[in-house]
Amino acid sequence: MGTVLDDIVAGVREDLEERRRLLPLTQLAQDAAQAVPALDALARFTAPGPVKLIAEVKRRSPSKGELADIADPAGLAADYEAGGATAISVLTERRRFGGSLRDLDAVRERVRIPVLRKDFMVDPYQVTEARAHGADLILLIVAALDDHLLRDLHQQATALGMAALVEVHDEAELERAVALGAQLIGVNARNLKTLEVDPAAFGRLAPFVPDDRVKVAESSIGGPADVTAVVRDGASAVLVGEALVTGGSPREAAAALIDAGRAATV
Repeated sequence: MGTVLDDIVAGVREDLEERRRLLPLTQLAQDAAQAVPALDALARFTAPGPVKLIAEVKRRSPSKGELADIADPAGLAADYEAGGATAISVLTERRRFGGSLRDLDAVRERVRIPVLRKDFMVDPYQVTEARAHGADLILLIVAALDDHLLRDLHQQATALGMAALVEVHDEAELERAVALGAQLIGVNARNLKTLEVDPAAFGRLAPFVPDDRVKVAESSIGGPADVTAVVRDGASAVLVGEALVTGGSPREAAAALIDAGRAATV
């Protein structure tokens, strides 16, 4: 019996094949080569200052269902940027998250900070696609990739000028991410195979992430108190979606999370 992650990836592959039929890789590669050069996302994440916020444009999720009716993803992203976000994460997976590459295009056009294409990357076509649509970062989920494909996609992203947020949720996956040489390592408190959440995951794994890597806490960030907790456990960045799209004013909510991170380091 397959996991939730297996089911999501199967749908991603089906949708990918449809896009591949409509736009051959040769044309896509030309589009990527003509795109505005990627921003140096890693420099933004390693710059001095308070906790870095990756603020997410997220309509729904497999665990919570519908979260927000986002009619203007670019406007939402602009609010995040005004609130101090370091980067914007844009869900582009359609079936479970309600995202699209159109959302990515709209956000990239509007903001001047790095944009992460957040999807289930399982094929080199998607990496080229991310760059063609203006992404500065991609997400690589260790649980969805074998070592060979993980390395190839990571190298491809680097060659195209992008950074990769390499996501783990347990010790074995963390070892693989560190061995890969990943500079941005995200610890996801949510196990994508079961959708169960372990709030202690970041605190447990963070000590084993080398200090020269950017430690990103993902999931279980429901508000400022959670940011305070993960920053004290070593996080230098947090990725937040649900709490921002459901919390009222996204600009103020983003600023509050960053302020909490700043206070935690005093």
